[in-house]
Amino acid sequence: MKIAAVTGAAGGIGEALARELHARGVRVAVLDRDGDGAAAVAAELDGPGIAVDVTDRAAITEAIDRVEGDLGPIDLFCANAGVLVLGGHEVDPEDWQHIWDVNVMAHVHSASVLVPRMIERGGGHLLHTASAAGLLAQIGSAPYTATKAAALGFAEYLAITYGQQGLRVSALCPQAVRTAMTAGQESGGVAGLDGMLEPAEVARIAIDGVSNGDFLILPHPEVAEYARRKADDPERWIAGMQRLNARFGLPT
Repeated sequence: MKIAAVTGAAGGIGEALARELHARGVRVAVLDRDGDGAAAVAAELDGPGIAVDVTDRAAITEAIDRVEGDLGPIDLFCANAGVLVLGGHEVDPEDWQHIWDVNVMAHVHSASVLVPRMIERGGGHLLHTASAAGLLAQIGSAPYTATKAAALGFAEYLAITYGQQGLRVSALCPQAVRTAMTAGQESGGVAGLDGMLEPAEVARIAIDGVSNGDFLILPHPEVAEYARRKADDPERWIAGMQRLNARFGLPT
């Protein structure tokens, strides 16, 4: 792996991924809607910092073209940008659309550009940041639950459809991570019951998983057991989640 690009890399998990890759000798392009933040991180990593709206296919295409023009073919693309919206059916349709565009369509846009190129080049790797919520559910947020499940499903589709053509796909599914998204929640809330991880630790686990060719990357290993319990006895799983919702959920 020589060239990587990371979205949402001005802070949080994305910045940590960029720094971890750089530490392993990879040339990294830092992409973020915060152009100044991207430039600041990129300056420390001796790579380009690019302002980009990941919900705009033309913009992400232009950013990818720039990275490949400046650095060379992208070996690893980390579709990491994400947002959280609390609430359920009452959430404004515009907010539902925004979280769908960022958490799902941004992955579709980058894949639409890179999958054909990577296959033509004989291989490449996509790392999609989803969430344990995509496997389990997010107490207090229907939009996050739905979009992270969709992001995980899209990554699985790509792995199934193109894996025999040289494309590798990984889905990163952490629980609570100490980022701007969890600011003000020192314990991480319900997602932090198994501990709040630092972004650097998540990034190390993620890139180890990429190096190993893993599809599902779980920084909190407990999530694998939770997913098994959910599949084995859905009714018992829902009952347990209802108890957690009574403790951590939003007022109704």
